[in-house]
Amino acid sequence: MRIATWNVNSITARLPRLLAWLESSGTDVLCVQETKCAEEQFPDGALRELGYESAVHATGRWNGVALVSRVGLTDVVKGLPGGPEYEGVAEPRAVSATCGPVRLWSVYVPNGREVAHDHYAYKLAWFEALRTAVAEDAAGPRPFAVLGDFNVAPADEDVWDLSRFEGATHVTPAERAALAALREQGLSDVVPRPLKYDRPYTYWDYRELGFPKNRGMRIDLVYGNAPFAGAVKDSYVDREERKGKGASDHAPVVVDLDV
Repeated sequence: MRIATWNVNSITARLPRLLAWLESSGTDVLCVQETKCAEEQFPDGALRELGYESAVHATGRWNGVALVSRVGLTDVVKGLPGGPEYEGVAEPRAVSATCGPVRLWSVYVPNGREVAHDHYAYKLAWFEALRTAVAEDAAGPRPFAVLGDFNVAPADEDVWDLSRFEGATHVTPAERAALAALREQGLSDVVPRPLKYDRPYTYWDYRELGFPKNRGMRIDLVYGNAPFAGAVKDSYVDREERKGKGASDHAPVVVDLDV
């Protein structure tokens, strides 16, 4: 079984690439982030023609998540149970479903913006709600994973130049502690292999030739419980999908399971 996660940075803008990639990669389930569309605008029809069902949680221009599956899609839950609001709005940042033999979450964790910003406190509160919400599935016997754009680099080596992030979000002790608390629920970091260079970065900024210079970060993560992690045969970052015109600034992270 092949599962992937990909922040597409607008599914409308990325649709031709997404459809071609699904066909060529043989992906069974794709966790999507930053759909940037309303649910009624999501391309269910185009995906259905390729044999995929979709569970979408999206409200408009920003954020938005989805699960796209050709192995079943049941027990869908939209939103983060017990999750915080930001400026009075429960943003569409999580969707979960059972896809064949596995239970999956697709998440788009808040960015945090700046350490002194309200959005940073919101990010940490969102992580705490996620930790609580996944506890039962994480401890269960069924393969289970949380996949998506976590907007945190787990370790110093997961950013191209740590000095460039001094005082910034994505690398703070509090954010990394939130990741550690998530792992304490029985989840482990399924670290993919890079197809080029020595670090499996998943995101490269559009600015300052970030991708050609490999100035990247590993912030798109797969956190699986013991049955999930034990079934992993391979995992890699499909760096090729970050190349060329019209690419997202994130690359897909692919996981192959023996389930």
